[in-house]
Amino acid sequence: MNQARTVVRHAPGKLYVAGEYAVVEPGHRAVLVAVDRHVTVAVTAVERPGVVITSDLLPRPEHYTFDGGRLGGGAGGVPHVVAAIETVAALLADRGLEVPGLEVSVTSTLHEAGTKYGLGSSGAVTVAAVAAVAAACGLDLGAAQRLRLALLASARIDAGGSGGDLAASTYGGWIAYRAPDRAFVADLARRRGVRAALEADWPGLQVRRLPAPRALSLHVGWSGSPASTTSLVAALHRKAWRGTPSHQKFLATSADFVTAAIDALEAGDDGSLLEQIRRSRQELARLDDEVGLGIFTPALTALCDAAESAGGAAKPSGAGGGDCGIALLDAGAAHHLAHVHQRWAAAGVLPLPVAAAPEGNRP
Repeated sequence: MNQARTVVRHAPGKLYVAGEYAVVEPGHRAVLVAVDRHVTVAVTAVERPGVVITSDLLPRPEHYTFDGGRLGGGAGGVPHVVAAIETVAALLADRGLEVPGLEVSVTSTLHEAGTKYGLGSSGAVTVAAVAAVAAACGLDLGAAQRLRLALLASARIDAGGSGGDLAASTYGGWIAYRAPDRAFVADLARRRGVRAALEADWPGLQVRRLPAPRALSLHVGWSGSPASTTSLVAALHRKAWRGTPSHQKFLATSADFVTAAIDALEAGDDGSLLEQIRRSRQELARLDDEVGLGIFTPALTALCDAAESAGGAAKPSGAGGGDCGIALLDAGAAHHLAHVHQRWAAAGVLPLPVAAAPEGNRP
């Protein structure tokens, strides 16, 4: 291994187009799009033991040492990077290889001055860290293996996440995603090791490439209030709503409009895609009204109303409660975009200079 070589990997952020909340349930799909803002992770293998992590979100470097396969001693400011390193280290151990000393540097355009916009920074840094650490340690992994490692790493922090953000950050472009049985694969990794888990069948996991809309442009607005996806999803899981007829209706309706959105993208039917985005907004609003999660803030509601008044469609992207909303508008109608942005500004919504990222790895 070349101890002086620095490996650099990038991973894009993401936006949910349809299917959030439902996708955390086994067998349900979501549509996501990667964005053209990235997390960059640079890793250098060094002679001295331990791991040093620097990040543009940390006031100072954090120093870690391995103890029983886990990293300890640091301040815990970069848990997703730590989880990624631990997961790659477990794979190395399963292959009879040692982890070298590592210097890890993280930078991101998914935030500005520490303010996160809800573009999937946790997922992107997990994907980039897995890829960079694996490459620096001499592992040659394909995209499917890197996604699986990222899913295992993420489960160390939040076993309830679907992993859709990880898939979008791994593959880029527009994708349809269905989560694996996370409890099954996490248990498999615990019982048989990470190497065996990578080589096993993962029930339910599916990533499918989708074409971009033909004549619609994607626009992103930030509501000005950061939100925690983990907290919102956890709050929903604590509600007595789960398992009720209303819950089953939500899953069935979500499955229907996600399937229709996938069909619309593959057929190039922009009109049908807009209709599915509107249906997604309506179903999220019904969920919010019934369960009281706070998915829709006044700013996100205004963002959606402005886009629909211009003939487009819009919805919160992800868990809601703040962060970003997305709008799909006629790409050839500049006056519509100006009208939407004026209404967004009046509601305190900041248009973000974010576009869909190109395709990356093949599923």
